[in-house]
Formats: sequence, structure tokens, C-alpha cells
Amino acid sequence: MRVLLDENVARPLHRAIITFVTHHEIAHVIDLAGWSGTGDLDLYDRAAQEGFHAILTNDSRQLSRQLEVEAIARSGLHRIQYSHKINGLQGLGVAIGSVCAGLPIALDVLATAPSQRLIKLKGIDPTPGSRLEVTDPSTAPPKFWPLPSGRSSTPA
Repeated sequence: MRVLLDENVARPLHRAIITFVTHHEIAHVIDLAGWSGTGDLDLYDRAAQEGFHAILTNDSRQLSRQLEVEAIARSGLHRIQYSHKINGLQGLGVAIGSVCAGLPIALDVLATAPSQRLIKLKGIDPTPGSRLEVTDPSTAPPKFWPLPSGRSSTPA
């Protein structure tokens, strides 16, 4: 499948995608001669004419704008969206994790889809409570953790 990355897809995310998603052709708008700056209204039609099958974007507002929705529908291309609401390195990490984990599954679904599909990749929750499990071994020692008395936390 040929996937076009919208201009709003970060370059480091593009590098991660091509590292993890190897059985598909992944191109970034910025790398295609004359494509940079192409507006969404023209991008979908142009991508369809050039043989792309899907566009990956993080533009969550596209589906609320009538002319863009019409352009997406007219193109027949699959649209894959991911969220990127967190700035900085943490936001990039969330985007890379979400897209690299979800995109291969989405492309498998699209490979057998009988018609155009709109997919939203679910994000990873970056809050500490959902991303980390922190254990204090002095109060909750894991199995075989040495206790101050020199014994192990595992009963004999």
C-alpha cells in the first residue's frame, strides 16, 4: 500500500514509521518535488491521481470542514488520523508510539476493505499513572528482593 504523510506529520515520526512499517511505501509530502505547501483541498485529489492509497494526518479539524470532507470523499483515499496534542519530546514519543503501534494494524484492515475508510488511531495516555508502575521495594519488595536482614523476600 502507498501511504502519503501529510505535511503536519513530524519528520522524526516519518523516520520512525519507515523503520517499523517496512512492507508498505511511505512517502512524506515534504520529500515529493513540488508537493510541499499543497493545501488539503488539492492534496487528496493529487495523491489519488499519483496512486496513493491512504493519507496519514494529525489534522483533527479536517472532518469538520465541508470542503475538505468533500475532497476526501471525492478522492476515494483512506484517511488515517492520529492525535498529537502534547508538545515537545513527550508529545513526539506519544505520536511515535501511537502511530508505529497502530499503523500496521490499520494498513492490514485497509488491505481488505471493500471501500474507502476513515481511521483514527487511538493515542497512548502519557500521564504517569497510565504509563508507569512505580514500586518502592522497601515497602512492597518483589520476589527474591533482599531484605535488610539479609534474608530474601521469598519464603523458604
